[in-house]
Amino acid sequence: MIKISSIIIAKNEEANISRCIESQLGCIDEIVIVVDDKSTDNTLEIVKSFTQVKYIILPWQGYSGTKNSALAITQNDWVLWIDADEALTPALKNELIAFKSSTPKFDVYSVPRIANFLGRWIKHSGWYPGRIERVFNKHKVKFSESNVHEHLVYSGNAGTFINNIEHYTDPSIFHYFEKYNRYTSLAAEEIFKKNKKLKISDLLIRPLFQFVKMYFFKSGFLDGIQGFILAVFSSAYVFTKYAKLWEIEKERH
Repeated sequence: MIKISSIIIAKNEEANISRCIESQLGCIDEIVIVVDDKSTDNTLEIVKSFTQVKYIILPWQGYSGTKNSALAITQNDWVLWIDADEALTPALKNELIAFKSSTPKFDVYSVPRIANFLGRWIKHSGWYPGRIERVFNKHKVKFSESNVHEHLVYSGNAGTFINNIEHYTDPSIFHYFEKYNRYTSLAAEEIFKKNKKLKISDLLIRPLFQFVKMYFFKSGFLDGIQGFILAVFSSAYVFTKYAKLWEIEKERH
């Protein structure tokens, strides 16, 4: 019988953390949460209210570093990586319960993720099914060292789960732009570290193509007004990321 630990990192997640934890109860054998020591809301108090949860309080070590700190204290070989603003659907929960009685054929498994953006489940726009590798044997993989959009590094192929994990990504436009500045800065730094040089097309063509791809090629128009807003914001994200790359190059050379 397989036992699964989950790892979560949380900073100012009082709006999400209860839902995330409750969705795992009865399915995940050990829930490990790293609470950022700079959290200023009730995240820690909510975490403490769940007797089934193991938690530690640490300073931010980057996405990969903080997840590795959580991974280091897990007791089980198999791990579910889940973000605080995500939740297991009942169907995925049942699928994981069945998995625990199986003999895994892979070291890593991906799940489809459906995102809730401004109150709507986004089913197009290139966001769904948005498969992500989240269940893994911790002895066979490691986290990438990326500043943003970290991922699992492993050899071989990944297995698949059928049912969704839910991502409550942006309940408001204010929330979206709270993350926007941080993520675009991290992404620009990541590009700079790869020694990629800014081209004018990065500022003129890439943002436009991003909008056209999401809204037309990926049928974002079927996601209503949220699909249009998402395509516009994503285009602006690409522009800002490369504008910040220009700024970094100017400052450092």
